[in-house]
Amino acid sequence: MTNTDFLRSAGAALALGLVLAGTPATAARKIERGVEPVHQPVVDRTDFVFDLANDGSGTLGAEDAKRLDTWFRALNLRYGDHVTLAGAETGSRAVQDGVGAIVARFGLLIEGEAPVTAGEAPAGGLRIVVSRSIAGVPGCPSWRDRAEANFHGGLSDNYGCATALNLAAMVADPRDLVEGREPGVDDMNVVNGKAIKAYQDKAPTGAGALRSMSAGGN
Repeated sequence: MTNTDFLRSAGAALALGLVLAGTPATAARKIERGVEPVHQPVVDRTDFVFDLANDGSGTLGAEDAKRLDTWFRALNLRYGDHVTLAGAETGSRAVQDGVGAIVARFGLLIEGEAPVTAGEAPAGGLRIVVSRSIAGVPGCPSWRDRAEANFHGGLSDNYGCATALNLAAMVADPRDLVEGREPGVDDMNVVNGKAIKAYQDKAPTGAGALRSMSAGGN
């Protein structure tokens, strides 16, 4: 190889290296040119199951009630969790009321149809299902695009991460991000509205004519 050929090869290798070094980090991913963030909250649901066998008494026994209360406390049952019953069509109504009373201690109510879980509820008994949803944003924050310059006219890979992460962190019930809520009357708002209306309708304490007072205090 002559010196000229060597210099040509070295120059070509150097030019290729400069091209690869100058390739933006976004070349490996799809360029988003709209305004809709790619990153959106993702909701994961986990179902916890507790089975109550039928002991023949027709009521929730003290031992079962204690076990169920301990289970709820271990789960840290809280707002945003959904408690449902499987086998309610064949289980004792008194047992269901007993379970509902324990659930009420945690500020929750038993809801409608239970989700499908592995196995079946015990014959004549009840299966309590606690469904808990967690919202998160996979891939956020993302700092793959660290260059200040943007020559491809697309969104940075971190665009929308802050909004999506804040939404996932602040939503009280992550399931609302998936299903929303049916329009209707909220009993809590009705009660609060009555209190506000009573306050607004109350006559001011200074209403009416001024009292006439003499120097003697009468």
